Amino acid sequence: MATEDQLKAFISRQHYLLDKEREAEIERTSLLLSNCPPKLLEQKGLCLAGLGIASVGIGLGGKTLVELERPTAYHTSPLFPPHTLRPGDLARIEEHSSGASAQKKSAKPKKSGVPEKSKNDGAEGVVYKVTDTKIVIAVDPPETSGEDLNLPDRCRVVKLANSVTYDRMDKALDQLEKVVIPSSDAKEDKFLPKQTPLVRVLMGMMPPSERVPIKDLSFFDQSLNPSQQEAIRFALGSPEVACIHGPPGTGKTHTLIELIRQLTTVTSANPKPLRLLVCGASNLSVDNILERLLALPATVNGTKLKVTRVGNPARVMAHEDIIDATLEVKASRSDQAALAKDVKNELEAALDTLSGKGKGAKGKAPRGLERKKMWEEVRALRKEYRQREGGVVESVLGDSQVVLATCHSSGGRQVRSQNFDVVIIDEATQAVEAVCWIPIFKAQKLILAGDPMQLPPTIISMDKKDKKRGKEATNVVAKKSPGGKPAGKTLVVDKREDDVEGPITDEEQSGASDDEGDPALTADPEEPLKSAPKDPRKAGSKPGLRPPRSLETTLFERLEKMYGPGIKRMLTVQYRMHAQIAVFPSKVMYHSKLTNHSSVEAHLLRDLPNAKAESEDDEKEILGTPVVFYDTAGCEYFERLEGDGDEGSRCNENEASVVKMWIEQLVGAGVLPSQIAVITPYQAQVTLLTSLLRPAHGPQLEIGTVDGMQGREKEAVIISLVRSNDKREVGFLKDKRRLNVAMTRARRHLCVIGDSSTVQHGSPFLKKWMAWLEANSDVRYAGLD
Repeated sequence: MATEDQLKAFISRQHYLLDKEREAEIERTSLLLSNCPPKLLEQKGLCLAGLGIASVGIGLGGKTLVELERPTAYHTSPLFPPHTLRPGDLARIEEHSSGASAQKKSAKPKKSGVPEKSKNDGAEGVVYKVTDTKIVIAVDPPETSGEDLNLPDRCRVVKLANSVTYDRMDKALDQLEKVVIPSSDAKEDKFLPKQTPLVRVLMGMMPPSERVPIKDLSFFDQSLNPSQQEAIRFALGSPEVACIHGPPGTGKTHTLIELIRQLTTVTSANPKPLRLLVCGASNLSVDNILERLLALPATVNGTKLKVTRVGNPARVMAHEDIIDATLEVKASRSDQAALAKDVKNELEAALDTLSGKGKGAKGKAPRGLERKKMWEEVRALRKEYRQREGGVVESVLGDSQVVLATCHSSGGRQVRSQNFDVVIIDEATQAVEAVCWIPIFKAQKLILAGDPMQLPPTIISMDKKDKKRGKEATNVVAKKSPGGKPAGKTLVVDKREDDVEGPITDEEQSGASDDEGDPALTADPEEPLKSAPKDPRKAGSKPGLRPPRSLETTLFERLEKMYGPGIKRMLTVQYRMHAQIAVFPSKVMYHSKLTNHSSVEAHLLRDLPNAKAESEDDEKEILGTPVVFYDTAGCEYFERLEGDGDEGSRCNENEASVVKMWIEQLVGAGVLPSQIAVITPYQAQVTLLTSLLRPAHGPQLEIGTVDGMQGREKEAVIISLVRSNDKREVGFLKDKRRLNVAMTRARRHLCVIGDSSTVQHGSPFLKKWMAWLEANSDVRYAGLD
């Protein structure tokens, strides 16, 4: 039972870590903005310059939508250069400038994370939509309610640090504190969530209730394997919370779809259809679930499941069915939408007149009293539009049995007054705990799905204390014995500062790896584990609420530590990888519990209909080998640091040439570029590989970092490890979860390219992996080819 002091310490620590993360993001953005001249800023993808305003309209919520494009007067091509502006990003429209002085002036951040704004600075808003030739910025009504946007003829869009997400997480933590530590003098707040059994269990104030056994359950999907069926029974029978652990390729989304069908249908285990809020850490995870829900057949009585997707329409998959399921589209097609549309048309006409583009305006905007009167009219119309639109939104959502949103967007005003029976959070191990509390307050039961052995949330901040401790550990480890070799069993490890692409793991924050204490690593990978971790409850230990060391400690992992493995069920049959690709991650990361489905355990590239080798040797060496390891040890294929300081990233040109050679052989044997992915931990290597491979193989060949491939799969995957140096430094390669993601994306063929003499010294995990590759893969030496 968590005490009040423990509850306060936990929430206080979460607030502190969030503040550090917010500050780190603001600092990184503002430093980059202030130190970069506009041309370099555009090259870094943080700015689109030389834009003109194409149109001004009204969007959901009465927001002003400003559409910008590249005018032909200033540009030879209407296409935008590469950039990082994405829907949902905070951005500012300001006057175009070719000098650095204006940039420095505009980059000074306020405490809130939004830079200071003077009268002539333009407008701040959120990126609403991005295409190859146009970008739309949604400006909040308060910004334009009393004055003109006053946008220059020639402007630019600059990306800013986004504080909206942090504001929502902070608010959720504030609510949590008020709920679990009620104050005697606090005023009654009708919007404050209630202290439900779910909240009490999640905060360690009471243990989970006894599960209700579910026996005679009829499954809609007859293809579910026993571990999937058990996970569904477990989730249905858990009164407050259940976790579903889905290792790579085990059909986690498939299981969630069946679970949603069970919860929304009257069955022996479910006396009444429940209302669900389905969330994910990313838009992609939410859309994947939505796509599968829309493909479900109608029920026995002929009705289809009523689902609505909440969120920015520009961030939703561009599939017609999915777009049609969004709140914006459904609201626009409802019976009450006609009145709201009339008001919207009036509002847009008034804004056109104010900008000099209205009917009969001849390019002249009204001035003086007439202008003031029109702005008052715009304010009144905007208010009416929001009221009418609010009624439409309530109606659409109230009629939906399943509402889907990211954890962050579930805190938007459209969902504010909605209540649900169950919240399901997919990719829960990729979301920081604070963002999960935003949807949790809206329901009585929680189901988390994810894999704590894959990538955690990306955290860019790090305590100074932890950083100092990490440096001290590095210095101690790097000391050498008189013989010139590392003393004892110590290994030379890398400092974190250069490796900005990788999340900071708990292991690295504490200055040491926990691999030595992992039974999965100390055991021989070829031998199954003799004992699995014990459930703390059976050993008599009590669950405890402890403040997290970092934001990487997710709710899923915290619950497992508090209540033991009994809080979750693991899916154990994988449907993706050839057996040889799967064997190492299964034994080392999942305690040998993963088994291979018969449909995939022996499939190879040669089984693809398009594969066609010219000779028997090619068929065996290229298409018939599941795991290939190109070892560059002794070749002096050394890495290179691109950029400097914290903005630096690593690349390896010789490794890139090996990647290019192997892809040419695969494509020559009939494998399509669309069936291949190249993964590397470093952005500089991605840039290098893109310049080498895109001209020959086009955009169908996917090249990216490990983070971008999580949740995805390809027939053939090539991993370029990059690190090769005399100091045996490996950077964030020692994060075993990152490597686990990389090595489990491949279905039929995995090719690893790296320097074993450098990589094996990074951690016990890397040493095991290199030894396993040497013993079990087709080893080739790069310098000999």
